[in-house]
Amino acid sequence: MNRSILVIYRPAAGRYTAQFRSIVAAAGDLGVATVVLLPTGWQAPEAEGLAQYHADLDDTAAVRAAVDGIVARHRVERVFPLFEGDVLPASRARRDHGIPGLTPDQALNFRDKNVMHRRAEELGVRVARSCRPDTVGAITEFAEEVGYPIVVKPYAGWACGRTYRVDGPAELRDVWQEMGDDRHEYRVEEFIRGTEYHVDSLFRDGEAVFAQLSRYTYSVLEYRNEPGGTISRKYDLSAGEQRILDLNTVVLRGFGLDTGVVHAEFFLLDDGDVVFGEAGARAGGGSIVPAIEAGRGINLAGEWCRLELDPAHRTEARPGPEIGTEYLTSDRYGHITAITTPAELMALDGVLDADVWKRVDDVLAPPTASNDVLGWYVCEGTDFEDIRARFKAVRDAFRVETEPGEGTGAMAGSVAATAGGQAQR
Repeated sequence: MNRSILVIYRPAAGRYTAQFRSIVAAAGDLGVATVVLLPTGWQAPEAEGLAQYHADLDDTAAVRAAVDGIVARHRVERVFPLFEGDVLPASRARRDHGIPGLTPDQALNFRDKNVMHRRAEELGVRVARSCRPDTVGAITEFAEEVGYPIVVKPYAGWACGRTYRVDGPAELRDVWQEMGDDRHEYRVEEFIRGTEYHVDSLFRDGEAVFAQLSRYTYSVLEYRNEPGGTISRKYDLSAGEQRILDLNTVVLRGFGLDTGVVHAEFFLLDDGDVVFGEAGARAGGGSIVPAIEAGRGINLAGEWCRLELDPAHRTEARPGPEIGTEYLTSDRYGHITAITTPAELMALDGVLDADVWKRVDDVLAPPTASNDVLGWYVCEGTDFEDIRARFKAVRDAFRVETEPGEGTGAMAGSVAATAGGQAQR
């Protein structure tokens, strides 16, 4: 059997297409074939010509059974999950067949926020105070201790889905009803007031070979209301920003990462202290990968593949200018009758790349997660404030026209879309 890799791939809304293609290309350059595991019933034109298998990717037992069949037919050397929810099932499939990569014990450090924060504390890294929502009384006592607002979130969630900022007892009652019988799936945290950053890293043999620090331009929890974006921080770092990079290495090593890619989040407080937020053992979602590719000349997913397969490979990223990226959203809902194209966005000053996932005749509905958006763009600038000004110019130029659709309650009209959300937390 020829050398192969397995990519667990969900071809939804274009979010992972570029990552998938980069991994396939990187493996192909090294003479390694790609096998694809897709969700049941899905087809992916970008996987044409590759060996394809299907399974219910939300059923770990089904994933492991599918991988059993795949490794019987292919010599799989590595497994690459692109989506947050596939990290733990992929680790179990690796263990089943002795494939190098994150083990389940290590993967849990990146998937279960209860485990994640406990391990970070053991490493001497500050995290938000938290409690289990066993009863509404337990949450009330916790809120009295730390003060409102508090945050209620799934312990294994992503992209702010089913995540709530609770500002008082009345909202707590509403959220308690929302959780219902699923309270065991949640955790409660104190609300951290600080500037939010993320670090996108590549590791090989337990050493960081690439780390990009970026700063969010908004509060991640307010993705429904605020223009959202992220801007790289490469030059003239403050002591607090350098501390984030140092702690990122401490956390990832302590979580057991050997070779791989991680998207991690931190808060920088006004007093200079740093609080660890969370980390996912996959490339940053949405437009983070194309932003880093535009600014540093490497594709995180493709580079991850090369580091795994080629012991001689060395990551070489260029310094480049500061780079910013925003998601595109609209504050009106309904059937799309007209929408700005990627080419029109890229004709704007400073815009390096863009993608629009929605098309005419698609229906816009209120977002349910921070990556429920229309597309993204990447632009360059001299510093944080310069790029923020460019963000506004692009948002002002991006137009969406809609007409009411059944159940949307939208008003017809041409509206300027606002950027919001965050690349898959």
